[in-house]
Order: sequence, then C-alpha cells, then structure tokens
Amino acid sequence: MTQEKKEAEHFLELIQKSRKGKFKIYIGMSAGVGKTFRMLQEAHALLRNGIDVKIGYIETHKREETEALVEGIPEIPRRSSFYKGKNLEEMDLQAIINIHPEVVLVDELAHSNIEGSKNKKRWQDVLEILDNGINVISAMNIQHIESLNEEVKKITGVEVSERVPDKILGLADEVVNIDLTTDELLTRLKEGKIYKKEKIQTALNNFFQSGHILQLRELALKEVATHVERKVEKEIKTENFKPIKFLACISSNEKIAKNIIRKTARLASYYNSPWTVLYIQKPSENPEKIALNKQRFLINNFNLAQELGAKVIRLKENSIHKGILDYVIEHNITTVCIGKPNAHILQRIFGYSWIYTLMNRLNERQIDIIILS
Repeated sequence: MTQEKKEAEHFLELIQKSRKGKFKIYIGMSAGVGKTFRMLQEAHALLRNGIDVKIGYIETHKREETEALVEGIPEIPRRSSFYKGKNLEEMDLQAIINIHPEVVLVDELAHSNIEGSKNKKRWQDVLEILDNGINVISAMNIQHIESLNEEVKKITGVEVSERVPDKILGLADEVVNIDLTTDELLTRLKEGKIYKKEKIQTALNNFFQSGHILQLRELALKEVATHVERKVEKEIKTENFKPIKFLACISSNEKIAKNIIRKTARLASYYNSPWTVLYIQKPSENPEKIALNKQRFLINNFNLAQELGAKVIRLKENSIHKGILDYVIEHNITTVCIGKPNAHILQRIFGYSWIYTLMNRLNERQIDIIILS
C-alpha cells in the first residue's frame, strides 16, 4: 500500500468517526442499582441546557422513583408487533433515525428483539443509531458482558441468555459504573424498590445473596477501570509501540473451544488488541467424517468469536502445529492461546506431542504462548 493511499484511508477513517454519534453506557452490578434513574436524571440536565433529548426505549419496571423522572422527557413511540398471540412493544429503530434527535436514551442494551425485527439484538440497533450520527445513552448490567458469561455463571449459578459482545463496551466513548454497597442494594430490595413484595424473598434466596453481589460488584468496578486504562493507553500509544496480536487456537471440542474464545476475548479487550480464532481442520475432521453435532458446535463457536470481535480462520492441514506456526509467522502473531491438554498420559505422549513441538518453535521465535485452563 502506497503512503498516499494510507494517508487517504486514515483521513477517511477520521471523517467517518466524526460523523458517528457519541456513545455512553451506564453499567452496574445488578438490577436495581439505579442505571435507568441516572440516565433519566442526565436527560433532564441536557434538556435544561437546550439539548434535543428523546426517549427511544426506557424500562421503568414500574419503580415509582424512575417513572416520575420519565415525565417531561419527549418519547419516540414504540412500534407494536404481534408475536406468539401477544401484542408486544419494541423500540422503533426507524422512527429514531427519521426523527434524528441529538441524544436518544436506549435502555436494556442486552435485550433480544422480537423475531422479525430488523436486528436480532438491541445493541445492533444502537450501532445503527450511532452510524446515523445520533448520540446514545444506554445501560446494562455486568452479567450481560459476553466474555464474563462463565464467570457470572460460577458466581450466581445462573447462565445469562441475553448478552452483549465486549466490542460494544470498547466502542463506548464513556462507561460509567453505578455503584452501591451490598447493604445499600439489599436495603433497596427489601424496601420493595427493585421488585414487587411477592418476589423479594425469592430474589434474596437466589441472585441477591450478599456473596454474589460482592463478587459482581468487583467485576463491575474492574471492568470500568479497565475501560479507562484502555482509553488512556490508546491516546498515549506511540509509533514505536509493537501491537499485541492474539491467536486463539481451537478444536471441535465445544466446551474447551468456547472457554478459549471467551478468555482470549477478555485478554484482547484488556490490551485493546486485534485477535483471531484459528481452527485447523485435519483430514479426520472433514465435513464427510465429522459428526453433525460437532459441525454445529463449531459453527456456533465461530459465530460467538465473530460477535466478540475476532476474525475466524479455518485451515485444512495434516499437522496442527505446522498450521498454527505457519499462520503465526505469516500474520506476525505475538501471543498464542491454546487449551490445557487434558488426557491420559499415553495419549499425551503420542497424541499431544504437537503441543510440545509448537511450544518449542514459538519459544525460538520469542512468541508468547498462554495455556488456558
């Protein structure tokens, strides 16, 4: 690529960035910490300063304090959809783009749209709104971040189905943590400020246990601190800085592959680095020989990786270590992430020798290797 072309593309990128809307996310450790409340407070402050703010979608959960703040903020009517015998309301994406306010409030960022909507997820709607030059203030809980899914499940015992890719937080211009102490949150719950009275005891026995809240609070604080660090590093990065490039190497094993993808996504997100997921397809795993369920798991993991911001590469190669090494050298990979071998000693000696060969070759080239448990 010529210097002139590089400069032209860089300038085009700057123009496109300037046309995009600004993006602010309020994040919290759980429901009830006051994310929507703070969004609405900010909207009133902007309105007082002459900014054209409108509600695209707000979920008050019938909380009195929150509902009172909705008053006085213009709202873009939701669209109605008939789904499974019910008339449901969704945010009207096209109406927001047509009306084109300066700022729009979009709650419940992790929400899944009704079947038949233009986009499957609300975060995808938000990307379209931003691309149209509209500023967005949104909110979500820490447990909805895709790469934290397994960690949240270990803490709470609940697998969260509605999730947001880490790259969405990376796109945000500002991430604000709405923090409460565990005692404050539990007091709010017991006073009926989060759920109705009949749901309070169930919540206390399950998700809202003190230990769970403490761990989720720590996750939220770390996530926002990391976001700030990334922004600072991005702004002070020099020309001599050698960028870290991660390569996640996966197999057709569903659980191990998913774990490698999520953990590499966290690393790439922390270092604000590009990353790739590589699957080496040996002759024994060609589509005619591999089981249909394994094919389905592979496709699901490829989709997960892409949602988390990775480039996915599928190579046909007889030798796993050769396929990985060739890709690493050709694409200047700095860090390779693989799963921890977990097999009988004889299998490890005869079936996993490629790992030790690969480690030696990478070490010779001073390339880091991370073995993920």
